[in-house]
Parts: sequence; structure tokens; C-alpha cells
Amino acid sequence: MKSLGGGEDAARRLTRLATYASVATALILIGAKLGAWYATESIALFSSLIDSLLDLFASLITLFAVRHALTPADAEHRFGHGKAEPLAAMLQSGFIAGSAVLLLVEAVDRLIAPQPIARTEIGIAVMILSIVATLGLVAFQSYVIRRSQSVAIKADSVHYQADLLANAGVIAALVLSGYFALPLVDPLFGIGIAFYILKGAWDIGRDAYQMLMDRELPDEDREAIQRIALGYSGVLGVHDLRTRQSGPDRFIQMHLDLNGALTLNRAHAIADAVEKEVMARFPGAEVLIHQDPVTPDSPPDVTDRDGGDAVGIRASVEPPRRSVRKTAGAPPSAPEGEPE
Repeated sequence: MKSLGGGEDAARRLTRLATYASVATALILIGAKLGAWYATESIALFSSLIDSLLDLFASLITLFAVRHALTPADAEHRFGHGKAEPLAAMLQSGFIAGSAVLLLVEAVDRLIAPQPIARTEIGIAVMILSIVATLGLVAFQSYVIRRSQSVAIKADSVHYQADLLANAGVIAALVLSGYFALPLVDPLFGIGIAFYILKGAWDIGRDAYQMLMDRELPDEDREAIQRIALGYSGVLGVHDLRTRQSGPDRFIQMHLDLNGALTLNRAHAIADAVEKEVMARFPGAEVLIHQDPVTPDSPPDVTDRDGGDAVGIRASVEPPRRSVRKTAGAPPSAPEGEPE
């Protein structure tokens, strides 16, 4: 069962807004860095320009992937379109790795034939602007990730976080090369930034691959699910817990061991209560629970230790209301709590 509440609607809107903010930031930085590189001819600044160009391309991929991933499930895609996000992240990792290789080639060439840097102050001013803009974007993306768990936005944020370090490195290279006559510092910083970008590409690609392969949710999430289920006195055990994430969507399946002497209504009420609490812990998740009857050593209690009047239901959880369908000619049902 899956419900789309107001909280998830807000998370989806934030996810879309994050993609627009990413594209806008990349466009602004590309214009500023292009002018600064033309004025300074710094290889470190050129590396930052290349990174911003690829940021724009990756952000556009993220924008279209997120829009597709948020499309509701249909008759041909019963589990939704969430896999569009890790696919986009895989593409991002490839482009980011390509930018790192290109930067490495340019930096090695400049290391062999160093060149002086002109108009250092322009480059420094542009890189400070880049750091401020990127900090604002990363802060907003971090907020969106906490609300939506979007792997595409997370991938987008990872390489913008790498940009922060790269931009600081560019400023250091400009200062050392322009004011202290150390021309080799510029390409050396470029090489260091290239390897840092390669690591980011590897991390993004690895996470996207794990999601495409339906890796289980983290252990702490699985343990939280089991604690929720076993917190109900009517649940005697949990097994066959299966979880996965597809973009913004999470899928949780499990079997509950319930006393075989419980009535169907009681067993269903327990499963419903567990399901609702799991969904509250993981908003937007699709939860499927199968009930397995077992024969315990002792008969089921008719009341909770906490004074509740529903077997296995927490006293603080109100049992769900149900309407009983009556069929013409059928005998009246036995009162709840009496044997049928």
C-alpha cells in the first residue's frame, strides 16, 4: 500500500525546484568563469570552467530525469519511473570522469610548458563569486535531500561540493602563481583537482549502480522496520524482510508471524497498524505485509498489558475503523472477541 501525502507532495516540489536552481547556478558560473579565463589564461581557472560546463550538462540530465522519475506509476510501469534517477546519476558519473581526464591532459601540458597568469585579481573575484553561489546551492540541495532522499539530487550535490574545494584550489593557484611567481603551482593544482573529481565520479557511479541492482536499504533502516513490527505484542516474529529503493520511491515487504488463534479481523488490524507506522517512518514508501499463522506455546491474550483492548495493537495506536459488508441471508457475525 502506498499513499501520497502532503509531505511527499512538498518533497517532490522541492526536488523539482532543486533541479531548476542547479541549472540556473551553472549558467551564471559558466558566464563568469568564461570571461575570467579569457582574461587570465589560468589552467586552474580553465579547469573550473570545464567543470561548470559539465555541471550544466549533468544538471540538465538531472532535471529531465527527476521530472520523469516523479511521473506516477501507470499500467506499463507498475512500480513507477524511479529508476530514471540512478540512470541519470550513472550518466553524470561518466561525464564527470570525462571532464577530469580532459583537465588532467591540459594540466600536464601546462606543467611541461608553464605560462604566466595575467590579471589575477579578475580570476580571484570570479572564484569568490563561484564559492558563494555554490555554497547557497549546496545548502539548498542538502535540505532537499533530507526531505526527498533523491539520489539524482544527491549526485548533483556531490559534484557541486567538489566544486567548492576546486574553487578554493583555483584561488590558491592564482595567488601563488600571480603574486609569488610560482607558475608550476597552477597546473599542479589542476592535476590535484582532476583526481578529486575522478573520486567523486566513482562515488556517484557506485551508488547509482547499487540502486539499479535493487540493493537493500541501509541496515539502520531495516533494523528500524523490524523494531516497529516487533513493538506490537501480537507480532511473534518478522521474516523475509525485503527492501529496495528506486529513485525517490522505497519498497518494503515482510512477513509477520501472528498467533494462528487470532481472528482474521484481529490479524488484519495488527498488520494495518504495523504498516501505518512503517509508512510514517518512511513517507511515501510502498509497504506490503504478509501474515503467517504460527502456533505459540501459550494462547493469545485478549488484552494488552498496557490496558488496550485490541490484541497486538499499541495502546497509543487507535485500531483502524472498518465497515463490515453484510450479505443477504448470511447469519449475523459473532461479536468481536468471541469465538466464531
